[in-house]
Amino acid sequence: MKKIEAIIRPFKLEDVKVALVNAGIIGMTVSEVRGFGRQKGQVERYRGSEFTVEFLQKLKVEVVVDNEKVDSVINAIAEAAKTGEIGDGKIFISQVDSVVRIRTGDLDKDAL
Repeated sequence: MKKIEAIIRPFKLEDVKVALVNAGIIGMTVSEVRGFGRQKGQVERYRGSEFTVEFLQKLKVEVVVDNEKVDSVINAIAEAAKTGEIGDGKIFISQVDSVVRIRTGDLDKDAL
């Protein structure tokens, strides 16, 4: 099993959600996060004054999937979240050793 974490632009959440549902993913976790990469923030204006917003608001979408679904999920997220501009985000993939569903005690694939 793999955990896929995608950092995306907030306005792309609905597109990513639809793409994941179409890829057969029925559960996901979404968190509000802040950060920067190559974009290094952006300059904003407020009442005539300029200031730099260093940490931009993003969303983190997390899903855990079987190894067979990893490529299709990554492709679905990448296509749905892409604008072609700097700041579109990143996708991280990591190994998951085990999953336990708290309510039933189901393990691994049964818990997904």
